This record gives sequence, C-alpha cells and structure tokens, in this order.
Amino acid sequence: MKREYHKWYSPNLERDMELLIFGHSGAKVLFFPPRMGRFYDYENWRVIQSLEEKVNNGDIQIYCLDSIDSETFYNNYDHPGHRIYRHNQYENYILSEVLPLMDVLNSNPNIISAGCSLGAYHAVNIAMRHPELFCKVVGMSGRYDLTVSKGYFDDLLCGYHNEYVYFNMPNQYLKNIDCKKLIQDIKKLDIVLAIGKEDLFLESNYKLRAIFDEKEIPYQFYEWDGEAHKARYWRKMVQIYI
Repeated sequence: MKREYHKWYSPNLERDMELLIFGHSGAKVLFFPPRMGRFYDYENWRVIQSLEEKVNNGDIQIYCLDSIDSETFYNNYDHPGHRIYRHNQYENYILSEVLPLMDVLNSNPNIISAGCSLGAYHAVNIAMRHPELFCKVVGMSGRYDLTVSKGYFDDLLCGYHNEYVYFNMPNQYLKNIDCKKLIQDIKKLDIVLAIGKEDLFLESNYKLRAIFDEKEIPYQFYEWDGEAHKARYWRKMVQIYI
C-alpha cells in the first residue's frame, strides 16, 4: 500500500501540520481523527489496514488528518470565543490547504468526508457547511452538538454561545436552514451515520436523524450492538461504510 508523509507550515494555523496519505487513486477520503487524535492513530489502530484492499485496488485514497483539538474544543486555558475562532482557522486550513493538495495529487472529483468520535463531528460539520465539495460523508460514533453535556462528556464551550458556535453545531443550525441551494446540495450527499446502541452520543445521532427527516434529506442510519465507540468497531465500520 502506497504511503506518503507530508508536513508543512500552515499559514492559516501559524504552525506546522502533518498528514499521512494512503493509496494512489480513487475517491479521496478526508479522514478526521478521533478526540485529541493524531494523524497516525488510524494507522496504529489498524483502521487503515482494514481498508487495504480498497486502497490497493485504487478505489479510494485516504488522507489522515491531524487534529488541533487541544487548541480548540479541548483547550481549557483560553476563552471559548477563542476556541471556536481557532476551530474556524482549522476549517480554513482544510479548505485552502489540504483540499488543494488533494486536487494536485489526485484528479478524482469525488471527496468523502469521514471520521470517528470527534472526528465524526468534524466530518459531518464540514460536509454540511460545504456540501458542494463532497460526494459522501460518514460519521461513526459521532457527537453533533458539542455544547450539550452527556455523561462524562462536558459542554466543550462552557455555556458560551455566539453565531460562530451556532453555525458549527450541526444539530443547531441544520434545523433552521432555509437556503434552498444549500439544502439541495446536502440532499445530493450520500450520508451515513453509525453509532452504538449504548453509546453516550446515541441521542445526538437521533436528533440529527430527526432533522434530516424533517428536511427530507436522505441518509443511512446504522445502530451497532454495545457501545461501539472503540477502534475494534471502527475497523469493521470503515470496511462497510467507506
């Protein structure tokens, strides 16, 4: 399996960023790591190995991103307003630096946004905000409103709310969108959500599913037995859904 390591100084983030690329052709998978994850986690957890056949066959090419979660939602030292500002800078890094690199390396027009845990949030959020850029989105074990506390998972913005928070929480902004063009673009996406029946984020997934139903947005929804919020489940999920 072809493997490439890339590192460069990001002008959007004003820091070095790293990523791994697996494969040589096919639909491009923008793969967001889980909470506080690194660009090498999916390789270390053998999630990439689960996709080896599709990668070697040229069906998909995977771009494993790094996170800056410790500077955004899991940054307990800065004001929440700065955390969401930093998150928007991360999105700009994806849109203006990573996606252009993908275009240079692979001319396939199809881009899949995917992720597990907090990576599922990132994958779904960017696809809902910019649906014209993607053909498919896969959210596995995701949480789609980071301001809602559940179990040992806190409100990651400590009660703070502004328009930037609102427009980055899919379970908040999607239910109120009225732009026909945006809705039509979202309806063109192949949307897949997978969650464990005992996962603390199950309710968050139900809320997103209800919004899709209300907006008549097609999607696929899968419930797995148990918590299913572990790498051993993700290794199976990616084989089915990506």
